[in-house]
Amino acid sequence: MKRIAAVFFALTTPVSANQAIPDQYPASLLYSAPIEVVPHVWTSIGQTAPSTYENAGHNNNLSFIVTGDGVVVVNGGGAAKLAEALHDEIRRITDQPVKLVINENGQGHAMLGNSYWAGLGVPILAHDDAHTEFEERGYDILDSAKKRLKERAEGTDVALPSETFDEEKTIKMGAFTIKALHLGPAHSPGDIQVWLPKQRLVIAGDMAFHERIPPIFEDTNTSGWIETWDEAFEPLKALYVIPGHGHPTNMAQVRRYTRDYLVYLREKVAEVIEAGDGLAEAYYVDQSPYAHMDTFEELATRNAGRVFEAMEWE
Repeated sequence: MKRIAAVFFALTTPVSANQAIPDQYPASLLYSAPIEVVPHVWTSIGQTAPSTYENAGHNNNLSFIVTGDGVVVVNGGGAAKLAEALHDEIRRITDQPVKLVINENGQGHAMLGNSYWAGLGVPILAHDDAHTEFEERGYDILDSAKKRLKERAEGTDVALPSETFDEEKTIKMGAFTIKALHLGPAHSPGDIQVWLPKQRLVIAGDMAFHERIPPIFEDTNTSGWIETWDEAFEPLKALYVIPGHGHPTNMAQVRRYTRDYLVYLREKVAEVIEAGDGLAEAYYVDQSPYAHMDTFEELATRNAGRVFEAMEWE
C-alpha cells in the first residue's frame, strides 16, 4: 500500500518539463533511464521537444510491461539503435524475453525502431491505419530521420508491423491483460491506446500530451480528437496515464494540456471566423495560457493556422 501511495503522489506532483535539457541519461542513447510507474510497468520518458540528433530521436515515451511470461514493448522507437538501447535497459531489469512490440501510431518515433525488433523475430502489432501510413510514407520518414540523426540512424530501415487490428486486440500474457484500443480519431492515423484494466493504467500514445503543446498536423481532426476523448478515452477512468509525451501523470493533467487546449484553440479560432477575419489573424490568436508549455514557440502559431484552415470547412 505504501508503494502505491508513493507512486500516486509522484504522478500527481508537478514536475519540471525538460525541453531545455539536452540529455538526462548520457550513458545511453535513451533520453532518460526507465522508471517503474506501477509495479512491472516501466517507461523511458523522451525529451519534450522535437526529434533531434542530441536526443537521438527519443522525444516520445517508450514503455514496456514485464508480464511474468515475457515483455511487451510499447513503441518501436525512433531508430534501430534507440530500440537497442531500450532493449539493453529491459535486460538489466528482467531476463524475460521481449515477446511483442506495439506501435502507438504510424509516426517515425513509433515505428522506425521496428527494424531492430523485427531483426530479433519479435512480432509487431499496430492499427490498420498506422500500417498503411508507414507503408506509404515510411521511406520518406526514414530519409528525414537519417538526415537528422546521422550515424545514430545506422541500421534503421522500414519494417512494417507483422500484425494489425481495427478496433481492439486483447493480449493475455503472464499476470497481465493488455488491451490495444483504437478509440477513434485523435492526433494522427492509427493512434491507439494500451489499456491495463486491472492496473487502471493507460499508455495513452498521442491521444494525450503532458508538459508540451501537441502538434496539429494537416490531417489532424481536432473536433474528432475532442469527441474521442469525451466519449471513449475519459470513460476508461484511468487512474494512471503514461502520455505519448511528458511525464506519467493522471487524467486531470493530460485533460488540461491536451483536450482543454484543443477546445480553447478552437474557440479562439471560431471567434476569428465569426468576425470575418482570415488566416493572418488566426495565426495570432491569444494562446498565452499555454505559453509556459514546452514546444509552444515551435507549434502555437502553426497549430492556430491549421485549425483555422480545417474549421473553415466544418
